[in-house]
Amino acid sequence: MNIGKYIQLYSEDLRLKNYAESSISNYVSQVKCFLEYFSDVATKPSEINERQIKQWLLSANSINGRRHRLSALKLFYLLTGKQPLKFKYIEYPRSDKKLPIVLSVEEIQKMFTVCENLKHKVILSLLYSCGLRVSELINLKWDNIDRSRMIINIIAAKGNKDRQVMLSSKLIPLLEKYWDEYRSKVYVLNGWKNELQYTDRSVGQVVKQLASKAGLNKRVYTHLLRHCSFTHMVEAGCDINLIQRLAGHSNVKTTNIYLHTSHNLISRIQSPLNSINL
Repeated sequence: MNIGKYIQLYSEDLRLKNYAESSISNYVSQVKCFLEYFSDVATKPSEINERQIKQWLLSANSINGRRHRLSALKLFYLLTGKQPLKFKYIEYPRSDKKLPIVLSVEEIQKMFTVCENLKHKVILSLLYSCGLRVSELINLKWDNIDRSRMIINIIAAKGNKDRQVMLSSKLIPLLEKYWDEYRSKVYVLNGWKNELQYTDRSVGQVVKQLASKAGLNKRVYTHLLRHCSFTHMVEAGCDINLIQRLAGHSNVKTTNIYLHTSHNLISRIQSPLNSINL
């Protein structure tokens, strides 16, 4: 099977549909693995039958992994393979209903308290203050920060969508101090030895190190700070529809997870045990 040919055609089809480069990279990677898996039994994608597709989907390690594989394959067979009916009887698996274990405001404060490195404090502040994804953080440019309107422009985020988030007044002196020390040119976060761009792996290491230094026992990762940001906004009384806009969610159902992770809503419920004499 000429896998390279199909991958090139799929990449071109996705670009014609104006998918973000990060999405193209992820989808192409999944389809490449799929074609390589069946390269010994098929000479072209059309020869791979529905049962074989289901077997490959089931070999994913998680439900989310299976859903991601299915999304990539459906697009491939729709745009490039011209066989969308292969997936007529293959449905998306039900999503896991797991809620993130968010940090309290006090735990976030502990991470800031132990943070002594200026660049690390900028990373933590940007992630938490407006719920940025790690890809949005490392792609943030100085030109995207609009002090006159007190907003940050997030350009070509997930789904290739632009949006705006608030610029906290507390961030401004921190960013000014950071600029004076690091003088990064295009991107806010410059890489090691002033390389052009910081990496998502480096951001993840910073977050884990700060959580460990703060003595937090919960699993702390970069995307958790996004969950914490929006959960704490809900607890402070921010409207869920406004949070949807800040988060860049297409559907408010996705944003509603922060209603479930808010401890304020749960802790106000009176337990029936309260009327019992123990």
